[in-house]
Amino acid sequence: MIKNFVEELQWRGMVHDTMPGAEEHLMEAMRSAYVGFDPTADSLHIGNLVPIMLLAHYQRCGHKPFALVGGATGMIGDPSGKSSERNLLDETTLRHNQEAIKKQLAHFLDFESDAPNAAVLVNNYDWMKTFSFLGFIRDVGKHITVNYMMAKDSVKNRISSESTDGMSFTEFTYQLVQGYDFLHLYKVNNCTIQMGGSDQWGNITTGTELIRRIAQGKGYAITCPLITKSDGSKFGKSEGGNVWLDANRTSPYKFYQYWLNSSDEDAEKYIKIFTFLTQDEIDNIVKSHQEAPHLRELQKRLAKEITTLVHSEMDFKNAEKASNILFSKTFKDDIKTLDEKTFLDVFEGVPQAEISREELSEIDMIGALSAKTNFLASNGEARRALKENAIAVNKEKVKEDYKLTTDDLINDTYIILNKGKKNTYIIKVN
Repeated sequence: MIKNFVEELQWRGMVHDTMPGAEEHLMEAMRSAYVGFDPTADSLHIGNLVPIMLLAHYQRCGHKPFALVGGATGMIGDPSGKSSERNLLDETTLRHNQEAIKKQLAHFLDFESDAPNAAVLVNNYDWMKTFSFLGFIRDVGKHITVNYMMAKDSVKNRISSESTDGMSFTEFTYQLVQGYDFLHLYKVNNCTIQMGGSDQWGNITTGTELIRRIAQGKGYAITCPLITKSDGSKFGKSEGGNVWLDANRTSPYKFYQYWLNSSDEDAEKYIKIFTFLTQDEIDNIVKSHQEAPHLRELQKRLAKEITTLVHSEMDFKNAEKASNILFSKTFKDDIKTLDEKTFLDVFEGVPQAEISREELSEIDMIGALSAKTNFLASNGEARRALKENAIAVNKEKVKEDYKLTTDDLINDTYIILNKGKKNTYIIKVN
């Protein structure tokens, strides 16, 4: 059964532009559409989540999604929204990246079933690699004028920019290569729609023009808005750079934290775009959140849904537990259940001192706080803090006569010391 895809996108705030007739075209029968992904890394990042969700909603509405990995275009570089050329990759690296990207897309798209609208992954290198330069300019280039290409914003912005060295011929031809992808998929897979971010409108319409001029057919474009944050900072970036979908690049804990730290305004926008929750479910969550915003129900539900989608329910539960661990009444037991990477994520930036196992068996609390670690400035300060009952080992208050042992080790390596509520230190035992 075909559902109204454009209507679904509209209430979620995911439509920027649609070509006239696209909605009617989609309601007539199951249609094929594609979105292109840049394979210059072996992981997508959360900036790619909007086009991924476009394809996922497309499939859920009964249509057939194609995910195109731009192996050929990845060797060129798309000028849209860029101020400089990208590094070009070899075929082996691109193939590796393609497989990694497919695994990530499989969290959102059904590639495996025998349903008529099962998702398909394609790589434009497969049909571009046999194209000669002369063949391309003869069969494709002659159908699009330089005037048409120069009128695209992506080209105009790069050429007029004072901060760059202009634009190479390689990047200038990018829209022709992407346009040919649309033509190829139209001819071979009856793919009539291309979707992408609003910055891709120029490239997509070059494809619809090629379909009209060469195949005497009709192609459609649907674009989504580029996501921005309410405070003006860039969506998808954290202090460490991109927020990746690969757990080895961005841990599930840090991924969860990114969404948990969204502002109320952003979380209300994101929960529509980045989850499959229904309109009624989201309305109820927003209403509940507005009644008690300090509970951050909106952010918690957003973080749960998207972390479970991208990683797993187990990863979400571990990330949630790690987020709450500093306030846990059973901290000592809970902290020992965290794996080392998550533990280090939770205590990122906390000062550390290293001691040997031999030293651990010999030092007293004064030494652990001062002489051996320099956490506190002097033995006298350490003694005073202990007398004032201000020192905790793994969140449990201790006196001067407390003896650190291997039983205190978290992940067989770490001991957490606190002076008061705000000062935290870590001893790493080698």
